[in-house]
Amino acid sequence: MVSGGRRIDLPGADILLYEDAIPNPQALFDRLTSDVHWRQQRIRLFGRDVAMPRLSCWMGDAAYTYSGLVNRPAPWNAVVQSIRTIAEALAREQFNGVLLNLYRDGNDSMGWHADDEAELGSAPTIASVSLGWVRRMRFKAKPDFDGRSMGFNLPFASVLVMRGPTQRHWLHAVPRTRRDIGARINLTFRRIV
Repeated sequence: MVSGGRRIDLPGADILLYEDAIPNPQALFDRLTSDVHWRQQRIRLFGRDVAMPRLSCWMGDAAYTYSGLVNRPAPWNAVVQSIRTIAEALAREQFNGVLLNLYRDGNDSMGWHADDEAELGSAPTIASVSLGWVRRMRFKAKPDFDGRSMGFNLPFASVLVMRGPTQRHWLHAVPRTRRDIGARINLTFRRIV
């Protein structure tokens, strides 16, 4: 198991990045690509229905609602369960759900948001596992907090753990890139309370 993560220095946040945390990452990536029932959901933005710029799947013990979407859980599969065990050990938390996102190339993205839905509690712990191509994650302070922003790369087989007040003070995103890159799978483990 990986020891000590690298602390990401953001005031009012508790974030650790563990590199090379997932064993056999390419085999897991290949299995997830083929075994997960990926779908492209639609959301309402500025009065229009638009396709989300990535594919996703919710697995867990309960439904999860975000961006106005109610996600009914798919059953846990063996590959996700094995990754969940590692994420729980690093985060020192038990998770009962995971949002899987498949970014097919640099055009797929995740906009600015905080994982701050009421069903996650007031200070949720999120363990974000990255498999596949390296993508840049951006953070910016919520308007009433600090005013700064920063970004860093999420390497293949890394686990980013965000806990405590992080979601209360910070937004995060995975922006589009013009670089010619391949697919990335992100698994964000969380606990529905």
